[in-house]
Amino acid sequence: MPTIVHEFAWPDRLVVGTVGRPGAREFYLQARTRSRIVTVALEKEQSAQLAKKIDEVLDELRATEGNPFSVPNSTPVELVDNDPLEQPLDTQFRTAAMGLGWDPTTAQIVIEAYAMADLDDVDLDEFDSEPIEVEPPEALLVRIPVGTARAFAKRTLEVVGAGRPSCPRCGYPMDPEGHVCPQPGDLG
Repeated sequence: MPTIVHEFAWPDRLVVGTVGRPGAREFYLQARTRSRIVTVALEKEQSAQLAKKIDEVLDELRATEGNPFSVPNSTPVELVDNDPLEQPLDTQFRTAAMGLGWDPTTAQIVIEAYAMADLDDVDLDEFDSEPIEVEPPEALLVRIPVGTARAFAKRTLEVVGAGRPSCPRCGYPMDPEGHVCPQPGDLG
């Protein structure tokens, strides 16, 4: 079965947002063009890594002699988006893997999010020692210009950082109810 691709070439909006209290938040990547909205669930770490990698790509492009793509150094004020996720929250899929790319022909960052593959549909007896290649059932493909990418990365890092504060002693997240630092033998 071929992968269903939800594609957004120049979305009106692309954001990472959360639902829930710090310590129990769920993260979502949401793209919208007019009334069409696609929301996918992802992990906090995936969100943070995506934002950091986008900033790295933009910084590399900016350092290119002559900066032919007009990559901004900071977030353009007119692109700041602090609004919550759009409701109702209808999650299309949970993200298993992500990809990030650069399209120089359109000067856009390309973000890919792939759903977890369903191995229930694969006949494992059919494969001896051959590697199994299973296409994900769904994917989200979003292309955004450099200014929007910078704003997306900034917001995402702010959303990720808005969680529980870290303990100054051990670095682990602290709950509002209290925190007990792990003992040295507990750390793995």
